Amino acid sequence: MAGIAALAIAYVLSQFYRSFMAVLTPVLTVELGATKAELSLASGAFFISFALSQFAIGVSLDRIGPRRTAAALLAFGGGGGAFLFAAATQPWMITAAMTLIGIGCAPVLMASLFIFARIYSTARFAVLTSWLVAFGTAGNVIGASPLANAAEAFGWRPVMAALGVVTLLTAAAMMVLVRDPEKPKGMHISGTGFAGYGELMRMRVLWPIIPLTAINYAATAGIRGLWAGPYLADVYGADTPVIGEVTLFMALAMVAGSFIYGPLDTIFRTRKWVAVGGNFISLLAIVYLAVNTVTGIPSTTLVLVVIGVCGMGYGLLMAHARAFLPPHLVGRGVTLMNFFSIGGVGLMQFATGGVVTASIVPAEPAAAYTALFTFYAVVLGLALAIYLLARDAKPEKH
Repeated sequence: MAGIAALAIAYVLSQFYRSFMAVLTPVLTVELGATKAELSLASGAFFISFALSQFAIGVSLDRIGPRRTAAALLAFGGGGGAFLFAAATQPWMITAAMTLIGIGCAPVLMASLFIFARIYSTARFAVLTSWLVAFGTAGNVIGASPLANAAEAFGWRPVMAALGVVTLLTAAAMMVLVRDPEKPKGMHISGTGFAGYGELMRMRVLWPIIPLTAINYAATAGIRGLWAGPYLADVYGADTPVIGEVTLFMALAMVAGSFIYGPLDTIFRTRKWVAVGGNFISLLAIVYLAVNTVTGIPSTTLVLVVIGVCGMGYGLLMAHARAFLPPHLVGRGVTLMNFFSIGGVGLMQFATGGVVTASIVPAEPAAAYTALFTFYAVVLGLALAIYLLARDAKPEKH
């Protein structure tokens, strides 16, 4: 349990690092001269490096275990990236720092899921994953108004340097406390190395699940981690404390959403239709923002809360895919699905940066965000339509 606790703390850091830039947008724009497109690139770099790392991490989990994989990458990537961020003097240095941090955070959740998959039944996988994500999403909370207050009190550079120290200490705790699970008896070795990913991609049962896995979290993470700050500042003239408060509510909603999703598959005896229902509500909320981009901060906050709750079906979708994975490919299987999840977020960060930049109307700041929310709605709608073709995986009874 001590090892899982260390991984959970590391996942809090991972969630913080993927979302904190929304709060620092104003100060990075002023001090470094970073544009919206450059900040979008930096945020996307985190998710792309995170996603691309999954392939090597999957092999490493299956071969050398979660302890060394997660601890080493978090120390060198996460800690080193935080220190580089604190020392940044140019926008490109922010992008480089976020790339390193993405690599460092990449194995943390996967190490936990690997341990869950090896030790616990598939019936418990969804709730364990969802609740770990819920705990980790506290990082989103820390990255909202607490970060805004700390940055104003101490300056953003000292705060980032302190986070680098915390990251190194967490990596050391993981190295000491995490225990690698034993390999299942009689586990065959076909599909070893990167070839195992080819075996996984030939499993047609996974194909309809992949698009929604890639998009489910993209709108929630993109809005919370990148666009909430510029949207509130440009459309409503919100300052850093107000942005911090609104994003705090959304972050708390994401925590609640992960807890809520956790047991729903066992309650309703279906994974597919719980995912369909939650994502449909999220889609309706995004459509509302696309149609009513300018309403008021209270109503906008409420809609963001709905998106935060309903966009946290990650654990459920991972459990849906996990139900079809062969034992010898569990490590590579969960990292493959995570690649699509985080890669989808990263690609959407890049894409939405282009959408917003191309849609800017100087006299009408809301126009760019109407285009942004419309884009999110169209892509999520398409992914949800494809997911309707997926085969359900009903949880086993305990």
